[in-house]
Amino acid sequence: MSYLKLKRIVDTTLSTIGLILMSPVFLILILAIKLDSKGPVLFKQKRVGKDKVHFNILKFRTMRIDTPKDTPTHLLTDPDQYITKMGKFLRKTSLDELPQILNILVGQMAIIGPRPALWNQHDLIAERDKYHANDILPGLTGWAQINGRDELPIDVKARLDGEYIEKIGIRMDVKCFFGTLVSVVKRDGVVEGGTGTSDQKAKESM
Repeated sequence: MSYLKLKRIVDTTLSTIGLILMSPVFLILILAIKLDSKGPVLFKQKRVGKDKVHFNILKFRTMRIDTPKDTPTHLLTDPDQYITKMGKFLRKTSLDELPQILNILVGQMAIIGPRPALWNQHDLIAERDKYHANDILPGLTGWAQINGRDELPIDVKARLDGEYIEKIGIRMDVKCFFGTLVSVVKRDGVVEGGTGTSDQKAKESM
């Protein structure tokens, strides 16, 4: 059995267990979001999956429903005015990512892999093509996420994704998993709405 097939079996098993164990947390967060602001509980966003096939990534909604559509957070004039009180907590703790357990369960994502690019991040998608990083399932977290996350320029992020592809295996996935736990606790490399850029000037203006 190839490692990718084994990886998919592990992802399906762990996401199923996680969904069951985390169901009380899901219910509490759903109730808190509904009480905090008007609008749907889940936020859907078009992302690039395996073989560059688009899918809707799921997150808990963290912004008001009157937020300008299709505008990255970092491009909003004053993003803080749109983020709900509950949303700030969800983003700070990364709990807004929890619904992606469902993306993993249905086979659109993996637990570990390159973080799925936005559908219009053409520069990142092109860079990842150089390293075949668009050829596997994107992940909830990955090698780039524990080595800079949102702070990384696009070319560096793609190179790290390529490094993950080269070294993919149990050892690499375990390292990414536990490295992510440390990064979440320390909030390393998080830029509100950051997506990475290959242009340093643009990066500094975020």
